[in-house]
Amino acid sequence: MAARSLWRSRARVLAVVGTAACGGAAGGAVATSDDPATALKLCTVVPVRLARNAATAASIAFDYQYSLLGLPEGSEERSRVKHEVHLRSALKLQELCFKNGGIYIKLGQHIGQLEYLVPEEYVKTMRESMLNKCPVSSYDQVCEVFKKELGETPDKIFTEFNPVPIASASLAQVHVAHTHDGRKVAVKVQHTHMTDTAAADHATVDLIVNTLHRIFPSFDYRWLVDEIHESLPKELDFLVEAKNSEKCMDNFRKLSPHIADYVYAPKVYWNLSTSKLLMMEFMDGAQINDVKTMRKLGIQPSEVSKLVSQTFAEMMFKHGFVHCDPHAANLLVRPMPSRSNKKPQLVLLDHGLYKELDVSTRTNYAALWKALVFADAKAIKENSVKLGAGEDLCALFAGILTMRPWNRVIDPAVDHLVIQGSESDRSELQMYASQYFSEISELLRRLPRVILLMLKTNDCLRSVNNALLQGSSLETFLIIGKISSEAVIEAKKYETRSLLRRLSVWLEEISVEARLLGMQLALWLLQLRKALPW
Repeated sequence: MAARSLWRSRARVLAVVGTAACGGAAGGAVATSDDPATALKLCTVVPVRLARNAATAASIAFDYQYSLLGLPEGSEERSRVKHEVHLRSALKLQELCFKNGGIYIKLGQHIGQLEYLVPEEYVKTMRESMLNKCPVSSYDQVCEVFKKELGETPDKIFTEFNPVPIASASLAQVHVAHTHDGRKVAVKVQHTHMTDTAAADHATVDLIVNTLHRIFPSFDYRWLVDEIHESLPKELDFLVEAKNSEKCMDNFRKLSPHIADYVYAPKVYWNLSTSKLLMMEFMDGAQINDVKTMRKLGIQPSEVSKLVSQTFAEMMFKHGFVHCDPHAANLLVRPMPSRSNKKPQLVLLDHGLYKELDVSTRTNYAALWKALVFADAKAIKENSVKLGAGEDLCALFAGILTMRPWNRVIDPAVDHLVIQGSESDRSELQMYASQYFSEISELLRRLPRVILLMLKTNDCLRSVNNALLQGSSLETFLIIGKISSEAVIEAKKYETRSLLRRLSVWLEEISVEARLLGMQLALWLLQLRKALPW
């Protein structure tokens, strides 16, 4: 029986390889460049990447089948071997992403956030590598971009330009430079030929994901390919990114003035910015997961955690214009300029990926989070259905958002959503991920893409909080509960005209404030009990 299973799996992998290889010509056909040299390069690159993808997939599939063959389900030996195979496979996938670059690195970054869907070994491997160890363009390639965009090399434009980048990501890298008027700037340079190779990469990824879906119907990640197809052209246009950063700051000034001073985006220098070059104010600060440096700057990680939660809750529930890539490399913290109280200021970097939520979606999403914080099972189900999860998967949707099982989601205890970051918590999450894989895949298929991006943002923020606090905190959920409640009540006030209905909304507002006050009091008592020596 095991031998037949192994043969069937290998046959399926060979089918993937064959289908992928046959589609190589179609992948090359997506190149729209009029440059024959570029077109020739793409016709060479695409089949190589397809072959590399297929070989990696076959190697990983065979490793799982061969290594686990004959080991009893649930045995310690099987668990140990599976852990080793997960690690080997994650490293193979990491190597594939780095070799192919571009879109593949973005996919690797996304895998690094999917705690609810993929084994911990993959999550940890991708998080540790995909943010800080991306491939680097050579200085000659950087000069090529400068010549095409500005007609001059960096040494002619700046008094000083460091050829070694301080950071490199999937689509671009950042260099430090000094302008002729003495300003220190950060220059973001797109990797050469990124636009053309991105189109080819999308074709290869699309081909493989669709092929895998035909062979394994439960493996349905076509939504991810569609999302990349829509968002990537915007991310490749740095002028869109610059406009996003300015709109983000404008939203805080107009809609969230109480924290506007505590959130910052680097100033853009438009005269030297193009679709492939972006010149910005250089920012000093600690990376969001660098707790040691924060403390040296006199900043408390707990204060940073509260600021991050407040910032993104305001974006999601009030602005409806959300930075959807808040991983550790895109968030810096520094002491508030010109202040001696060491309050933190959050600096938002990389504004290429934003999503707009229409009023209905934004209000329903805020109502869902309000219900989650207050353990309101009826409202959780109602708003999950409104957002597309369906009645049958609303409990799973709530679980993915909070990383808590349903019995904890609806537990009336004040700290019911808090994750301690312990080994038992992580094991529990992985158990649920493996147990409900097909249901999770179905949920991701149903949800609107904008909500899928909110899930990604939520995953990034959870990772940030875990780095700052080794888990989550009750204060984080108090902030989310407060801001989501304010957004829901504001929407009801806007829709309501009758005096009686306005009175009802006013009473709801008082009730919410009372519940939040009660939760805050419970938090203080918990903190006091921990502080007491007995």
